[in-house]
Amino acid sequence: MTRLVVISNRVAVPKARGAAGAQGGLAGALNSALKKNGGIWFGWSGQETDHYTGDISIRRSEDGVTTATVDLEAQDIEEYYNGYANSTLWPLFHYRIDLTEYEREFGKGYERVNQRFAERVIPLIEPDDTVWVHDYHLMPLGERLRERGVKNRIGFFLHIPWPPTRLFVSLPYHERLVKALLCYDLIGFQNDEWLESFLHYCRKELGAEIDEKTGTVRLGDRVAQARAYPIGIDYDHFMAQGDTGDARQAQQRVMSSTRRRTAMIGVDRLDYSKGLPERIDGIGRFFDTYPDRVRDLVYIQIAPPSREDIGSYQHIRALLEQKTGQINGARSEVDVVPIRYVNKGYSQAQLFGFYRACKIGLVTPLRDGMNLVAKEYIAAQDPEDPGVLILSRFAGAAQQLQDALLVNPHSSDDMAHHINRALDMPLEERKARWEKLIVTVREDNVLAWTDSFLADLAKTGQKADA
Repeated sequence: MTRLVVISNRVAVPKARGAAGAQGGLAGALNSALKKNGGIWFGWSGQETDHYTGDISIRRSEDGVTTATVDLEAQDIEEYYNGYANSTLWPLFHYRIDLTEYEREFGKGYERVNQRFAERVIPLIEPDDTVWVHDYHLMPLGERLRERGVKNRIGFFLHIPWPPTRLFVSLPYHERLVKALLCYDLIGFQNDEWLESFLHYCRKELGAEIDEKTGTVRLGDRVAQARAYPIGIDYDHFMAQGDTGDARQAQQRVMSSTRRRTAMIGVDRLDYSKGLPERIDGIGRFFDTYPDRVRDLVYIQIAPPSREDIGSYQHIRALLEQKTGQINGARSEVDVVPIRYVNKGYSQAQLFGFYRACKIGLVTPLRDGMNLVAKEYIAAQDPEDPGVLILSRFAGAAQQLQDALLVNPHSSDDMAHHINRALDMPLEERKARWEKLIVTVREDNVLAWTDSFLADLAKTGQKADA
């Protein structure tokens, strides 16, 4: 078995007593793969330095996972991370061309950091290693590695949507970015829609040859495979959280405080792609349409802040607080508050308890690569009395979770209708829907996703020199 070298923007640095191995989600899956194969996880430390030196900090956890991190200087963070990654690529890839910033210096910073990553990680790569690069921050990295003579198999996975061609071509130097992607041996997407958008661009704008059956893309001497690999949750790890005291206490907190009202929950990073203002509008429409149901339903919105240095994120927080306050001001009684808005994060165990206590899960992003909150909500339900998942049809997860109530997050009327439907759904229908949903969540888990991608990567691409 070859070693695995994982490269991502940020790294889950192991803590004392092997804490890294106890993480869930993507970090847990990648740690499991690294433990299984041996290898290194390389990326930015998250720390800022006065002057970039490229010095690498290497740590090894008790369970054998090695991490290697570098610090970035302020200009790198502003141009590469806050700039090109999160003010250019993120909004564009989530179809928000109105929020996309095209700044030449952002692009220069993005290229510079990808080059620095390549220079620092190459000495850590051994001839037979498999290299796996993650997400939109590092799309050019494969090309930078190839230019420096790396012949290993290199895979790339995009965790966010790929936009339609008509939007993507608004990006300056879009051809250069995609040609860089074609230096990877295997390019993974969350679902067939994002894969098809990528292949359409390659055919229409680059004139590449596409083999639809195998996902092979040929452009000159560059040959890559492009396929869909829907990511899942770390099912066993997440279910274990339900047996903890933190989960039970969190469940009881919700149940005792809602006073026989049905609890509905949303858990999202504070991000405009999650459709939070539109969601609050939908809830407001529900209470306007069904005013007598203000005593039947309480909505709990957990929205940890993210990327607070970026102006559009500051705006979304202010707007969300304003809309929530307006509804609560109009609909509250001395003993009833319709919306509980919480601007902080919670542990996985606590979230499990919150999900179990809430009979409706409201997951309505305007656009999402996958959305694992939807899958976590399903996993946490009581099989004998499961809740109802209301899911945006524009989330990547909607392709797999067809037995959820699929909703248009742009339509307040549609959301109000489906909230009312979920409130009144009989137990027999709730169980029938949940029993189909849980099969996908349990079987298409993050460990299966990791194994599937790495198995396909092993079958394709260039063989490292012995």
